[in-house]
Amino acid sequence: MKILTINPGSTSTKLALFSGTDCLWKAHLAHDKNEISRLTSFASEKEFRKKIILNELAKRGVDLKEINAISARGGLLAPVEGGTYTVNQSMLNDLTSCKHGKHASNFGAVIASELADVAGIPAFIVDPPVVDELEPVAVISGLPEISRRSLFHALNQKAVARVCAQEIGISYEKGSFIVAHMGGGISVGAHRHGRVIDVNNALEGEGPMSPERSGGLPAGALLKLATGGKADPEELMEKITRKGGIHAYLGTNSFTEVLKRAANGDEKAKLIVDAMAYQVAKEIASLSPVLKGKIDAIVLTGGLSESGIFVNLIRERVDFLAKVVTVPQMEEAALAAGALRILGGEEKARAYRG
Repeated sequence: MKILTINPGSTSTKLALFSGTDCLWKAHLAHDKNEISRLTSFASEKEFRKKIILNELAKRGVDLKEINAISARGGLLAPVEGGTYTVNQSMLNDLTSCKHGKHASNFGAVIASELADVAGIPAFIVDPPVVDELEPVAVISGLPEISRRSLFHALNQKAVARVCAQEIGISYEKGSFIVAHMGGGISVGAHRHGRVIDVNNALEGEGPMSPERSGGLPAGALLKLATGGKADPEELMEKITRKGGIHAYLGTNSFTEVLKRAANGDEKAKLIVDAMAYQVAKEIASLSPVLKGKIDAIVLTGGLSESGIFVNLIRERVDFLAKVVTVPQMEEAALAAGALRILGGEEKARAYRG
């Protein structure tokens, strides 16, 4: 079985071709920020990305008709349970209209569907970022007008939890894990018996700060900032989601650069790295009572988990709860695996209803 995976991000699109679980090749197609910014409509940016994908496939001699399925990163949709979904018209309508929000991930299913239609093969998405398996008690925020929303790195979180479960000899559906995906945004989820029963909303301000996001902020101070004429709502959201965290304190979202500064004696950089690790550890520890202290493993993943220094800062604060392991980010492999489970008859594809 050959599976093409499509994983669009804000400034790049990642492609990979799998034969079963073996990756034949990967491609990281970078997009110029200035060029992307000039594409003001969904349709124009979709065509821009699709053309680049087709060029890459042609360069590699890939015939879509020799592929069994296309599996894409899911976008901002209505809340759904975890699993693999067949791309259908209801999904395409919600993604192209950005009904539930704008994000680069919205392009994945749309491009996959158009390519799959040409080849006469199925298109899927796997564990989109809107996977919502929160328990009712976790939805309560403190204000009736606001419900907590599940919006996180579901694809990678579930994939690495499955890997960890296999390594310790249990099934994901029978284990309990705390998983921290640490990249441009940071999400920390409590996984119990195959469901993510609590997780911070990694896009809209909950949880620890990250290289780009502010994380949770004192509500009173945020309200003063919003109403004090210092920032309009769009600017404030940009500050919280794209220019917060490390970027706000140190002027860069490059964690590698910040680690170098800290190693070279920059005390402010060292403090901010320590503070981010401290906040991640606090978020992990806060989920221990969610799982009633029964944790098979704490899993660290994402780009920041490649830093032994950062991992150790977190480990020394939380390893009293459970064994701490790192698992490399594996989104493309997770996309392929989700499609293979459907094609192999292990699971039935879910239908998105919007």
